[in-house]
Amino acid sequence: MSLETLSEHGCFGGKVGFYRHASSSTRTPMRFAVFTPPQALARPVPVLYYLAGLTCTEETFMMKAGAQRVAAELGLMLVAPDTSPRGIELPGDRDHWDFGVAAGFYLDATQAPWAAHYRMESYVVHELPTVIATHFPADTARAGIFGHSMGGHGALTLGLKHPDRYRSISAFAPIAAPMQCPWGVKAFTGYLGNDGASWAQHDATALMRERGGVARGPAILIDQGLADAYLERELKPQLFEAACEEAAFPLTLRRHAGYDHGYYFISTFVADHLRHHAGALLQ
Repeated sequence: MSLETLSEHGCFGGKVGFYRHASSSTRTPMRFAVFTPPQALARPVPVLYYLAGLTCTEETFMMKAGAQRVAAELGLMLVAPDTSPRGIELPGDRDHWDFGVAAGFYLDATQAPWAAHYRMESYVVHELPTVIATHFPADTARAGIFGHSMGGHGALTLGLKHPDRYRSISAFAPIAAPMQCPWGVKAFTGYLGNDGASWAQHDATALMRERGGVARGPAILIDQGLADAYLERELKPQLFEAACEEAAFPLTLRRHAGYDHGYYFISTFVADHLRHHAGALLQ
């Protein structure tokens, strides 16, 4: 399992690196970024996966969130994959900013021509941790997941669907009920067809409602800006909040006046998220 190093940079006593490898899940080259904290010089460290949003790449979080200082203090490795396969050309994959390239929605597509390459759930949940365990001083048994917008959707759904993989979950401004918003309907129709049952397996609100009674899992932290232009039309965190209340699932949903959808918002609260994950991963 070879790995190409694109660049590496010293950062808060650790290192930020950008890498590329040939993915068996997507059948394309895939890029990802890693922050390795200084504690990894002495021992394997827990891993926190960050899933970015629409139009983003593996570089976005590492360059804009300002998370490395606190991750270095806590001893957390940060891993940020790209948001879709690249290096192939599929019909219409660049026609819209919210579908195709940079908009993989962290699911395994079932519809042609996407099914052959758009397998982001398999990549993030199964293949990428194997790559990290092979090439980095990571304790992949202690892993958490978080993300922003489309990546917040991915963090919630993958975290809920794969509790054996992730001990902690959080999200910034997630697409919390994609079956009920234009971004989600567009993506699910294109990638999954018209099968509503398959859609529900990639919708955090639907997954929580499926559980019924008392749901089990790690407590979830969500931060949402009230000045977010996408809040009412696309994100709908109140629907996930209601589903968690019905299932007696531990959710902290914090709403912040004056904050929008961008990385100024994320950088303001990212330290809280790292500490939320550290509470579960460093025990």
